[in-house]
Amino acid sequence: MADAAPLYETYMRAPLRFTRGEGVWLVTEDGERYLDFAAGVAVNSLGHAHPHLVAALKDQADKVWHLSNLYEIPGQESLGRRLTEATFADKVFFTNSGAEALECAIKTARRYHFAKGHPGKYHILTFEGAFHGRTIATIAAGGQEKYIEGFGPKAPGFLKLPFGDIAAVRDAITEETAGILIEPVQGEGGLRPVPKEFMQELRRLCDEYGLLLILDEVQTGVGRTGRLFAHENAGVTPDIMAIAKGIGGGFPLGACLATSEAASGMVAGTHGSTYGGNPLAMAVGNAVLDVVLEDGFLQHVRDVALVFRQGLAALKDRFPEVIEDIRGEGLMLGIKAKVPVADLLKAVRAENLLAVPAGDNVLRLLPPLVVTAEEAREGLARIERAAEKLTAAVKAA
Repeated sequence: MADAAPLYETYMRAPLRFTRGEGVWLVTEDGERYLDFAAGVAVNSLGHAHPHLVAALKDQADKVWHLSNLYEIPGQESLGRRLTEATFADKVFFTNSGAEALECAIKTARRYHFAKGHPGKYHILTFEGAFHGRTIATIAAGGQEKYIEGFGPKAPGFLKLPFGDIAAVRDAITEETAGILIEPVQGEGGLRPVPKEFMQELRRLCDEYGLLLILDEVQTGVGRTGRLFAHENAGVTPDIMAIAKGIGGGFPLGACLATSEAASGMVAGTHGSTYGGNPLAMAVGNAVLDVVLEDGFLQHVRDVALVFRQGLAALKDRFPEVIEDIRGEGLMLGIKAKVPVADLLKAVRAENLLAVPAGDNVLRLLPPLVVTAEEAREGLARIERAAEKLTAAVKAA
């Protein structure tokens, strides 16, 4: 067994080894260049080797890396204040990942009702197609059996409902219900945006029944949909929100944001993290916001997204044997394929374009937010070549 692979065999990795990147490009060991429209699954919000992020990380690396939350960390106060000033939130808890941010969000909601004298109110309503992480609690929240199977009893307190069915939500609310958890756009679930009216109704139900609206903006947040956070498109505000991915620009960083009222039960000793909010992460997170909050940046995202979406719509019309529909918002776009999505992924990768598969036979396109219109058109040209070859194969068959 000495020659056996040392890693857990939990990933189906592509046989590609990248050694460096610049902007929207990645370069393999042998010098082959790939257009990266995966962005580390929506993580590399400012692309690869962004000079401002690199400088911020290097500068902090020369000072102090880790302290733990035994002490005050100025970077946390700075980033926390900037996040609260830019959002609905009053309070922030920093984590290392999206799953941890969701864990904090779930605990915050449950603890809120406990502190109000209602320990039995801990059930969270979730939706079919959701993905909220890989911890024991978050796989239960997502409710997808393929992630739950084999890990013992499902964590209690989560009820999965039909996507978009407001009557089912109202019928499911009981004295035990603490809150409603939803992604503004389902990522793993196939790039399905939540209809604005449905999101607004969820907000009204939470207000009516004294529930907390919890948003999972791990993938949709920090500019991905053309707004700082996707819920802005629906004109609603949550009580609690989990973020990660884009806020670190590639450095492990997440956060749970909440109103003062929603966070009122999270008193000293109720939650913690050894690494969460470490100085390195805070330096990078602040640097990401420096760029994303610049005047014109989010407008740039919206402008390029329009070019990209229009181009994808044209490809849908040209290649109906391959492309069934175009989904998503901003630079979080998906191609619902008529062919198996694995075939489409293989075809675009053969054109040196990287993308990410999702549920419902959808291919996700998640370019860095710094992508230019010209680079978007280059990506479209590569998808076009892939679709041409797949169409020929379908017709030949």
